[in-house]
Amino acid sequence: MVSTRSRIGTVVTAMDNQRLFLFVALSFVILLLWQSWVEDYGPQPPAEVTESTPATPAPADGEDLPATPQTPEATDTALPFTDLLKSADAIEVETDLFRIRIDTTGGDLRQADLLDYPATTKPDSPPFRLLNDSLPNLFIVQSGLRAASGAEPTHHAVYSVEQTDWRMQDGADTLVVPLVWRSPEGVEVVKRFTFHRGSYVVDIEHVVTNNSGSDWQGREYRQLQRTQVAETGQSTFIYTYMGGVIYSPEEKYEKVKFEEMLEQNLDLTITDGWAAMLQHYFLGALVPATGTAEHYYTKALSNARYVIGMITPTWRTVADGDTGVFSTRLFIGPKLQDEMREVATGLELTVDYGLLTVLSQPLFWLLKFFHGLIDNWGWAIILVTLVVKLVFFKLSETSYKSMANMRKLTPRLKSLKERYGDDKQKLNQAMMEMYKKEKINPLGGCLPILVQIPVFIALYWVLLESVELRHAPFMLWIQDMSSPDPYYILPLLMGATMFIQQKLNPAPMDPVQAKVMMVLPVVFTVFFAFFPSGLVLYWVVNNTLSIAQQWVITRRIEAGGK
Repeated sequence: MVSTRSRIGTVVTAMDNQRLFLFVALSFVILLLWQSWVEDYGPQPPAEVTESTPATPAPADGEDLPATPQTPEATDTALPFTDLLKSADAIEVETDLFRIRIDTTGGDLRQADLLDYPATTKPDSPPFRLLNDSLPNLFIVQSGLRAASGAEPTHHAVYSVEQTDWRMQDGADTLVVPLVWRSPEGVEVVKRFTFHRGSYVVDIEHVVTNNSGSDWQGREYRQLQRTQVAETGQSTFIYTYMGGVIYSPEEKYEKVKFEEMLEQNLDLTITDGWAAMLQHYFLGALVPATGTAEHYYTKALSNARYVIGMITPTWRTVADGDTGVFSTRLFIGPKLQDEMREVATGLELTVDYGLLTVLSQPLFWLLKFFHGLIDNWGWAIILVTLVVKLVFFKLSETSYKSMANMRKLTPRLKSLKERYGDDKQKLNQAMMEMYKKEKINPLGGCLPILVQIPVFIALYWVLLESVELRHAPFMLWIQDMSSPDPYYILPLLMGATMFIQQKLNPAPMDPVQAKVMMVLPVVFTVFFAFFPSGLVLYWVVNNTLSIAQQWVITRRIEAGGK
């Protein structure tokens, strides 16, 4: 009997205020996000990174080349960065979507400006630079061929080019930029970049013509090289993943963090996969030809650089007098899910919703649907919030009825507490008898809240990860849904709505809980002051709709209704 009463007392104490449970749950979510940010994205100590010993010997002509079985061992000489990333002539390429600089040293893609995505919201803002060949925010694309013998057209080789300025002509669907390399043995390699109008896909081909007098054997590699930096313009309280990703049909989407690259080199063979380097809203991804096996690798280089890439695991032979073509696709651009889905299976997963993808994807579809109707992401967020509230209307109604009934009993509960004082057992027994007599379930407001939390978190990730909201204006002073409110009006409104909700809830009997409740609106106002405006707009609208629903139900219950 004592055990039963003890359990009853525990339940009653825990449910003195169901709304407190919601606030604590939300606090827990924010704590998890903060811990994830610190673990995966927090500031790193400013130390020189020394390359770890590779699983297979590294070639003598550069630490950043993939290994081949025939290559002799070499030591890492920790060369300065400027010696590792040499430059020859710059090739300027402009299409309808890109402004790109290719270096004739290796045919590296050294810079890529996305013309449809300004760096800031200022009218004279330059385009956002995704690829960049200068520290500290280095991100480049490299590719080449390893040869079984003789000279190699790696990304350290110097190519020649007919012209250094290329423009996509009006009416043209493609632009082809060829670079040429010739070996002393008589092997010619044409490295060909093909750009497509309206597409962020770049086709990369190595066309090998063998006139050496004997068979030529080679392997193609492609790799993304970048440094780990904090993204500019992003709130300190917002976590988004920056690092490597690989995809395989077996394991699907897998993150390869920079810390993991430091600990050991990746060593996997995958068919029909891809590799990418991600950052908030944008990515670079290498997609090999389908049906071919590729050896995927990572390296941690000197000067705090990281490489993820792939190389064909077997030698390919081009007979004397023949021509062979090695091809791959590169996606460099914004995380537009529909476009990425057409490029490669699973590439749309780089818009990382985590474990709640199954909920986030329909919410994103609904957000895009409303935007297609009204052409404003702010109003689309409001309409999605309204739909979510309608879906959970009955659950919310159950929760608010429970809270209203608890609030109605608050004076009587206080009288019981004064009567029984510190005798918790008798107090809890009397409270349970009162609940039974009034037909009130003290747990009635808990389950509906628990059911809705995953949906709220899923929508949070949709609003955080969607590049469509980047620099998207709403109205009045909100001209960028992905940035914090410059005047903190939305966070203050959010705090005010939390305070109003607090007044509609039953007052906590515990004075400590009452003090916590008074502080929570202030705490969350400070938190949300650093959140993107789109997220805060969602919470303001959600709270406002909840207040309206709860106020109607509370008035009805207090008037003697049901």
